[in-house]
Amino acid sequence: LAPSLSADLLARLKERADAEAISVFSKNLKDLLLAAPAGPRATMGLDPGFRTGVKVAVVDQTGKVVDTTAIFPHEPRNDWAGSLAALAALCMRHKVDLVSVGNGTASRETDKLVAELIAKMPNLKLTKAMVSEAGASVYSASELAAKEFPDLDVTLRGAVSIARRLQDPLAELVKIEPKAIGVGQYQHDVDQTGLARSLDAVVEDCVNSVGVDVNTASAPLLARVSGLNQTLAANIVAFRDENGAFKTRTALKKVPRLGPKTFEQAAGFLRIMNGKNPLDASAVHPEAYPVVEKISEATKRPLKSMIGDRAFLQSLKPAAFADAQFGIPTVTDILAELEKPGRDPRPEFKTATFQEGIEKLSDLEPGMQLEGVVTNVTAFGAFVDVGVHQDGLVHISELSDRFVKDPREVVKAGDVVKVRVKEVDVARKRIALTMKSGAIDRSAGTPRSATPAPARPTSAAPPPRKTPEPPAESALAAALRRAQERR
Repeated sequence: LAPSLSADLLARLKERADAEAISVFSKNLKDLLLAAPAGPRATMGLDPGFRTGVKVAVVDQTGKVVDTTAIFPHEPRNDWAGSLAALAALCMRHKVDLVSVGNGTASRETDKLVAELIAKMPNLKLTKAMVSEAGASVYSASELAAKEFPDLDVTLRGAVSIARRLQDPLAELVKIEPKAIGVGQYQHDVDQTGLARSLDAVVEDCVNSVGVDVNTASAPLLARVSGLNQTLAANIVAFRDENGAFKTRTALKKVPRLGPKTFEQAAGFLRIMNGKNPLDASAVHPEAYPVVEKISEATKRPLKSMIGDRAFLQSLKPAAFADAQFGIPTVTDILAELEKPGRDPRPEFKTATFQEGIEKLSDLEPGMQLEGVVTNVTAFGAFVDVGVHQDGLVHISELSDRFVKDPREVVKAGDVVKVRVKEVDVARKRIALTMKSGAIDRSAGTPRSATPAPARPTSAAPPPRKTPEPPAESALAAALRRAQERR
């Protein structure tokens, strides 16, 4: 009996551990997918490397590839001046606004090259940012990338992905298998079927919460919209390529195999920017358009003047426009959407500035104050990229002056944070960091959710109550102990 009970107990504990690990991965993936987009701006993507050179790709405001090349500023060629000239020529030719540098091998050396370019040519008004390369190599060698760029070298496809990730992380990362992004803990040890199911649900939720511009979205992005699949997404793209941009949402009904039920499910998440009907650019479902028209007629306000007029919309009473089909909660949601039509739930775009002269692990010293980007959040803390090719750990006890139960209360993947170096172990490649306010001068800015912690009470706080074990497991544990005592 004992071996059987032991195996059963271990299986249950494994299930609980898997569920927690999958939950952490899912939350991190959501934070990464909903990271701040730089928006439709001409961007240059740099995929750094030493011997193979730095791969360069320039994309326009819509993400279309307009130029590619390779430069060799580092060992063994050391063509620093030639590389600067090549980058400057590309920036001027294509009016580049942003430079996206991959955070892999030779990233800090390449970042220094871009910094020199910005310093020597201030008239270009460039902004540089370090971007995670996670999954870029997987995408560049994928069948999808081969279809999208059949004539482009595999190494250059990665640079395209790095550029587009800065413009719109969500639109680019949906092309990659979620597990390849690597923002979890113990991801290879957990139930892979459950992990895949959970991550797919997260991707779909993120895509639907942001909405998709049906005239610019790729097939992989459209396939993640509720109600659509890969076949329908491909049909939408093919119809768009053949007939031009969609002018209205109802035009989607002409797409082959897109029936009334599918349209009903997907229409609210598909946007038509600058179309015939301004409501097509909002999250208001076509079925609810009569409600908006009813409000317009009752208030004698044209639709275009009503949208975005917060004071006017807040003065309306939802009950006055509710009926048997659309209740008060639905009308309230419609009015809220009309206040900020097509609003993006993602935060404002900002970049981290890595400290000059800090390029490798041995450059770090205890006490240094640095700026970095949160790359991963686990149950025991957060990992932060400070620009030395090795992420540092901010243990959960060092995230704040107050008690933190869940690290995501304080930080999330993609956050720009200020940290102080506590310990550096060069031999073991470990960096211990802290975000406690007493250790950091926050005059230059504060990280997300870093509100001043209340003063600690003088009397000792009661210890937190332990969560009771589930009854089934307690009984199993007791039975196992009794069985072992009898042996």
